[in-house]
Amino acid sequence: MTIANVHSIETFGTVDGPGVRYILFLRGCPLRCKYCHNPDTWKMSNDRLMSVDEVINDIKKYLVFIKSGGVTVSGGEPLLQIDFLIELFKKLKNMHIHTCVDTSGITYNKNGKNNKIEALIKYTDLVLLDLKHIDNKKHIEITKKSNENILAFAQFLDQHHIPMWIRHVLVPGLTTDEKDLKRLKDFINTLSNVKKVEVIPYHTLGVYKYEGLGIEYPLKGVKPPSKKQIEIAKNILT
Repeated sequence: MTIANVHSIETFGTVDGPGVRYILFLRGCPLRCKYCHNPDTWKMSNDRLMSVDEVINDIKKYLVFIKSGGVTVSGGEPLLQIDFLIELFKKLKNMHIHTCVDTSGITYNKNGKNNKIEALIKYTDLVLLDLKHIDNKKHIEITKKSNENILAFAQFLDQHHIPMWIRHVLVPGLTTDEKDLKRLKDFINTLSNVKKVEVIPYHTLGVYKYEGLGIEYPLKGVKPPSKKQIEIAKNILT
């Protein structure tokens, strides 16, 4: 029996994939994005463990609502629990339910074997891929990790004809530079299976979580992007 470390469940999601969706948020993430609004998902814990069958039984309660949408697994970083994902998505496809994973792609290994990821995409209809920054040094500054495997993952998905929605969080002073945005657009243009590009404005709604966890918020004083900054980014990327 495959078990997942679950953070939370949203039963009527409308932004993480097409249509109305059941969204399963898993715990654990190797990134430490400065603007993350879910620091409570970073670490694994045994607060809520669910088997694939338990999740499937819960999903069945909402089939009438998600029949035009599907199921999205998010995080944290869901690919950290890929064995669970493979089993879950395989069963969902047998039920003719649209499957989507929201990921940074950080677990992909551009220099090694990715057998489990190859197994997962056989049952994956859509990937929401978070591209944090196109510049590697700035990516490390923002997330503590390199973007090399992430960009390679995007190319891997493209080679396997897996539809993608690209997501980019717009943070003043970190991800708003027009030259960087143009470089990101140039990279996106090399991918043939991108169905949508989303510019997501930074917000401060998760600050209280840092306070509750006793973690210093790294972007104190940074305000959400202006309408002009958002317009410029959308004009470049979308």
